[in-house]
Amino acid sequence: MEPQVGSILEGKVTSITKFGAFVAVEGGRSGLVHISEITEKKFIKHPLEAVSVGDIVDVKVLSVDLKRKRIQLTMKGIH
Repeated sequence: MEPQVGSILEGKVTSITKFGAFVAVEGGRSGLVHISEITEKKFIKHPLEAVSVGDIVDVKVLSVDLKRKRIQLTMKGIH
């Protein structure tokens, strides 16, 4: 089953790049949380300021592109 736009999921941070964090969610899918979508509290220069590989995080699905197999996620506005 594909993640639905607007759904809130629990996932695990699997890797971090300078532009965001990749999070594995249910169904064996992985999505990107862009650096601008990681925290709403403050500006961060690198995702490692807010998350680490292995962290369990709640994410909301912003978009799903089945053709390109990409899922965009956010950590903002969940709690």
